[in-house]
Amino acid sequence: MTAPDPDSFEKLASFYLGRQYDLARGKTLDPVLLYDAKDLCTHAMCVGMTGSGKTGLCLSLLEEAGLDSIPAICVDPKGDLANLMLTFPDLSAEDFRPWLDQSDATRHGQTIDQYALSTAKRWKEGLASWGQSPDRIRRFQQSVNVKIYTPGSQIGLPLTVLKSLDSPPPGMIDNPEAVNELVTGTVSALLTLLGINADPLVSPEHILISTILLHQWRLGQKVGVANLIRLISSPPIDRIGVMDLDSFMPGSERTKLAMRLNNLLASPAFASWLEGEPLSIDRLLYAEDGKPQLSVISIAHLSDSERMFFVTILLQELVSWMRQQSGTSSLRSIFYMDEVAGYFPPVANPPSKAPMLTLLKQARAYGLGITLATQNPVDLDYKGLSNIGTWFLGRLQTERDKARVLEGLEGAAATNGQKFDRAEMEQTLAALGNRVFLMNNVHDDGPVTFQTRWAMSYLAGPMGQDQIRQLMHEHKLEIDNQTASVDSLPKSATGGFCEQPPVVPTNIEERFLVATKRPRLGTQLVYRPALLVHASMHFVRSSADLDQWIDTTRLLTCADSVPEDLWQSSIALSADVEIETRPAEGMLYSTLPDDLINGANYKSFLTKLKNYLYRHCFATLYKSPSLKGYAPAESTEQQAARFFAQLRREQRDLETEKLREKYRKKIDSLEKKLRTAEERIDREANQYESASRSTLLSAASSLFGAFMGGRKGGVMTVARGLNRTSQQKDDVRRAERARDLLKDDLRDLERELQEELEQMTVKTDPSDIPIESIEVPPRKSDLRIGEIYLAWTPWQIFENGNMMALYDGLDEGAPKGPAQ
Repeated sequence: MTAPDPDSFEKLASFYLGRQYDLARGKTLDPVLLYDAKDLCTHAMCVGMTGSGKTGLCLSLLEEAGLDSIPAICVDPKGDLANLMLTFPDLSAEDFRPWLDQSDATRHGQTIDQYALSTAKRWKEGLASWGQSPDRIRRFQQSVNVKIYTPGSQIGLPLTVLKSLDSPPPGMIDNPEAVNELVTGTVSALLTLLGINADPLVSPEHILISTILLHQWRLGQKVGVANLIRLISSPPIDRIGVMDLDSFMPGSERTKLAMRLNNLLASPAFASWLEGEPLSIDRLLYAEDGKPQLSVISIAHLSDSERMFFVTILLQELVSWMRQQSGTSSLRSIFYMDEVAGYFPPVANPPSKAPMLTLLKQARAYGLGITLATQNPVDLDYKGLSNIGTWFLGRLQTERDKARVLEGLEGAAATNGQKFDRAEMEQTLAALGNRVFLMNNVHDDGPVTFQTRWAMSYLAGPMGQDQIRQLMHEHKLEIDNQTASVDSLPKSATGGFCEQPPVVPTNIEERFLVATKRPRLGTQLVYRPALLVHASMHFVRSSADLDQWIDTTRLLTCADSVPEDLWQSSIALSADVEIETRPAEGMLYSTLPDDLINGANYKSFLTKLKNYLYRHCFATLYKSPSLKGYAPAESTEQQAARFFAQLRREQRDLETEKLREKYRKKIDSLEKKLRTAEERIDREANQYESASRSTLLSAASSLFGAFMGGRKGGVMTVARGLNRTSQQKDDVRRAERARDLLKDDLRDLERELQEELEQMTVKTDPSDIPIESIEVPPRKSDLRIGEIYLAWTPWQIFENGNMMALYDGLDEGAPKGPAQ
């Protein structure tokens, strides 16, 4: 088998997954198997028992997405997906050695160094046999970042979902069905973590917390976990249904529930859940510099209840994020989950099931491709799986598994109005072998069997905790260095703290920021003064369809004095920061600067803020001259780049389809003429063969007649036969020449198509789109300034006297001023 030419699989918006396979002969065929990226919008399911090659196929699919700059969030219950980080363009033995096991080397009768050499050679030859060069690996690394997150753990990059229970986006709060679905899943997941198996319809705990969240969300307020504990003890409501609060759940029962949640959060074993990067779908899909990411979320270290809690919250976040996106028919991003059995069962209703079903039903309209994998299809809801358009089917373990797969395929075919031959499909499934899969895609004419290509990532098997820690060591160091460089302050800024709060001016209210970072043991916690004001700005630009009010909360830290430039040193405070009316316990207080002691100054602070907002805070619009349009309002530069890249991707898919359709008609016409030419050659060849036999018989008959003294007319008959034979031979040659000319025309047409596709690749490259920024000031007459507060911000003091803020301050999506 010769290696495929890269030109045959490096196609626009196509994923190279392998080569077609002849099951009857057990032979890999020359044609490569390409999967249209946009087909993944209708979701995919990969099924196969251990040893079927399922992991290699799914990693290859994610590699192809990375090459096309398509980001993905990948939930990894076993550790297999961490192999995406093992890509080695140099393919040297030194690259492979750290990931090899001594026992495997011994089993092969080699030292670890010898085994590294043989492994590197095997991987290099394997990639080459599938037409893949080291440059392709290098291009993968340049196209996408790969990171491993470990929620509730410091093994990889920590990820927390407990810093706040975010209210839904503004557009979603008016959708009762969507909000109820969100609150039901969130509360079910939280109670699962507490070990409470609660029915949303009858459980008092579930109904109480759901009612509290809905009440706060409708007021536009976030509910931090610490705040939720207080709200459970003293709810902001008097009645639930037709019953008063105490009749529905007595105060003693509410206190027990609050204590149970508080004990969980206070447990040292649970401390890691409070640390790390807040869960954000955007941050998982794209790095800070806008580069697409394959974010592997490893949950192998979690207990069953913790896994269910995290997966449910993640799915809910994904649903909320999805509903904020614009509709598209092109692939925007991927959610992949391995070993999905247990989270989407056929009968039971775990909290993860409802959001998963929502994604399968609705995500296609937003360009979000859901890809699931399992060894045990019998444990999945086959009715929900009828929403899946592509099935990758490998070797199955039991007859029950085959029956469940056939039910899912039959449902998908019915949903898409296609015919389904159950008997033929069953026969094909029984013949599948290692690394041989059946692809049933509703967008294709019929199922195709193929052998999976060689994965670019080294398949080292499931990664252990130490290996994940090793893979993410440099990333964690980089994050620690960034934190230290941003938050550390000189020792000189730490003086003048006392236990009692200073006296503040009359009629000036105080507010206290809640710490969003966990302080280190042994550090002193202090409050430092700041000014806090809420304001609203109205931005209008009719040409960009912009008419928008933006609320902002400005925070101005005043450590030793009020800055001379005043509000130019302020930041727009992130909505994730909670603000309380009472201080936390055990805090020291900084002394107040003189300017904050004089109450008369606060009025001038507000006047200067209004002037600052008008002159320095702008809504930035982003425009693409080549695409002739604006990105949605509130887009950051990175979000605008992604918006225009998605538009370009849609344009690419549309033009590619038009181009293929244009050439498909010409190619079909030529192929039809070619088939006719082949039939003519066969016909002329048969006539030539028949004429040759007839002439030979005539010649033999004439010779025999002459020998017997017969008539001489037989010689003329032979001559005429030879003439006919010669004519038939000429007819065969002419038919073959006509066929060869048609083949030349077909090759020319395919070359012309390839050239046009290459030109389109450059023309519609989504990675390089010039963007212009336009700054729109707020309407001065519409500026609304709220009350000004003296705010206390939490910090920690280290032994060396340096200080670090315990809150994440900056609102990255706020209108930009000089300090930002």
